[in-house]
Amino acid sequence: MAPTIQSVEVEVVAGLAGLVGLATGLLTGLAVRVSERAQGAVDHQPPSSELPPGVASVLSVLPSSAVVVDAEDRVLRASSAARAFGMVTGDRLMVDELLAMTRLVRRDGEIREIEIQLGSLRNRRDGRWFAVRVAPLGTNGLVLVLAEDLTEMRRVEAIRRDFVANVSHELKTPVGALSLLAETVEGAADDPEAVRRFAGRMQQESVRLTNLVHDLITLARVQGDEPLPQLKPVALDEVAVEAIDRCRLKAGAKNIELTTGGCGGLEVRGDEELLVTALRNLVDNAVAYSPDNTRVVIATRQPDAEQVEISVTDQGIGIPEADLKRIFERFYRVDPARSRQTGGTGLGLAIVKHVATKHGGEVRVWSKEGSGSTFTLCLPLLSAPAHEPVQEATP
Repeated sequence: MAPTIQSVEVEVVAGLAGLVGLATGLLTGLAVRVSERAQGAVDHQPPSSELPPGVASVLSVLPSSAVVVDAEDRVLRASSAARAFGMVTGDRLMVDELLAMTRLVRRDGEIREIEIQLGSLRNRRDGRWFAVRVAPLGTNGLVLVLAEDLTEMRRVEAIRRDFVANVSHELKTPVGALSLLAETVEGAADDPEAVRRFAGRMQQESVRLTNLVHDLITLARVQGDEPLPQLKPVALDEVAVEAIDRCRLKAGAKNIELTTGGCGGLEVRGDEELLVTALRNLVDNAVAYSPDNTRVVIATRQPDAEQVEISVTDQGIGIPEADLKRIFERFYRVDPARSRQTGGTGLGLAIVKHVATKHGGEVRVWSKEGSGSTFTLCLPLLSAPAHEPVQEATP
């Protein structure tokens, strides 16, 4: 009997159902196998793939550069500073010394410390210095690397060493001269003229020594971060007069004319003695490096509503352009031999710079070899008086 259409349809549907069932079974089996394989991969993945609870929060607040390395030397976590300094790229620790230390710490569990330099390999003054501490983090092969930036500390230590060396050198000259002159005076006791001559030299060296000690004390006072106490209104006219009075004798010996000019009645808030010291140093330098029979001009002006300037202009030898960036460093001398002949301590311009900074201002310089120099103290104006032009006058 021929099959009916309905029976054929039933058989087709049954066949399709069987095929669907078979396909479903195959897919289910495949899914189970894939799931088991994935589960196996998870079960066999090193337990170091995750940070212990709370570690991430602690690392996020540490001031040091922090890196966590797993048992396979992969970086699980690194602070932005560690990446910025080039310690970490991607998931790899890029510093061979640190990588070697992490492996040693992982092997024996001992905490290790080292200081390393990152950056230039040609000059030890370049690059950045770090104090690194490497320690195990739990028992699953994790290692913690903490790096503290020591660059600023190293820089301060280097400045301190240079400062002590320079002070020792500067003190050695007058102290040695005084000792030698004292012996010479003792040997020339029968020669009154020689005694007077050597006594005069001793007095010069003692003055030089006194000036050096005074400048060191002043520099120590103004180079710190502490604000100046007891600031009060200071008239720049009085500052100029006092600074000129302190340089008058030295200028007179070279027949150098000290002239004032500009705007009068300007005031700043500050320490009058420090401002006088700063301006006196500028005038003193102008006199020291100017030829005889020339002129030094001290002028005040108000360039805008918030600032006042007091400048010292000379007709001296000028400063080479290459030295302009360094003249405000302590003990820096453009011409050491000439500076010692003038009796300078090498601290005057450093004091000027720090005094200006302490008063919220700055010091600028213009100079050209053979044409003289102009040093300008720029300070915040206390008020804006109706200033009257000051007639040029020679104190």
